[in-house]
Amino acid sequence: MNSSAQIARNQVIQKGWLTISNIGIMKGGAKEFWFILSTESLSWYKDGKEKEKKYMLPLDNLKLRDVEKGFMSSKFVFAIFNTELRNVYKDYKCLELACNSQEELDSWKASLLRAGVYPEKITVVGQENGAQPITDPQLERQVETIRNLVDSYMSIIYKTMRDLMPKTMMHLMINSVKEFISSELLAQLYALGECSALMDESPEQKQLREEVLRKHSALKEALTVIGEISSSTFTTPLPPPVDSSWIQHLSSRHCKNSATDGRSVIRANAPPVPRVSPTGPNSSSDGLRQLTGQHNRVRTSVARRQPPAIPGVK
Repeated sequence: MNSSAQIARNQVIQKGWLTISNIGIMKGGAKEFWFILSTESLSWYKDGKEKEKKYMLPLDNLKLRDVEKGFMSSKFVFAIFNTELRNVYKDYKCLELACNSQEELDSWKASLLRAGVYPEKITVVGQENGAQPITDPQLERQVETIRNLVDSYMSIIYKTMRDLMPKTMMHLMINSVKEFISSELLAQLYALGECSALMDESPEQKQLREEVLRKHSALKEALTVIGEISSSTFTTPLPPPVDSSWIQHLSSRHCKNSATDGRSVIRANAPPVPRVSPTGPNSSSDGLRQLTGQHNRVRTSVARRQPPAIPGVK
């Protein structure tokens, strides 16, 4: 009997991973342990094998309070402290435990309430109406237990209803649509007589479809052209610039030669061509000799001018 009573007193309420977040960096910083909450104590181990126990904390005179979430922290934190201002763990007056989600935080709070660890601030029924506060600690504990259990139950009901309402609405909508289709819509469709005409495409829809197809074909052709340009087009480098310095050199040289070899030219009228009268049989030959002699004479009025030098020829 004693063993069974002891087992009932040490009944395990919840197990899970929690992080002790208020340990200083000089003492190792925040660490994660495997916690076991029973009806009399809160123990934590190194890992889930539960072989190496790190600490066991009795639940007497313990209270629970919320801790604000840090700016850079993604953990959800709650704290346990002693109402008699004693150290909870080593030199710490408070033990801050962190969870990974809000659901885990709510679960651990509910389990601590079941174990008798209540929140820091509890309003007792009757104090709001001006009645005398409850002085019996046992009765106060029972009232707090019932209040917290009711709050936990109502939160469960709220979550369940929030989950069921959309499903119920969709279920009712689908059933009403099915009933409408089977009772009214099919009867109206069959009453038309020509069921095949119901699936015909309207002129506006046909025009819209053809326009979309034209746009699709045009865009597809444009993409093909762009792909060919990007894959098969190549560029060749520009040829080097033409060296025209030799032209300038030759032109300057020509100007220099013409400036040194040129002479003043005196322009005069050409001499008149003598007329030869054919008077005899030898007149044609005599006239020819006379013209030849005139051409062979040196013109004194016109100076001779040398031809320009050919560039690049010595």
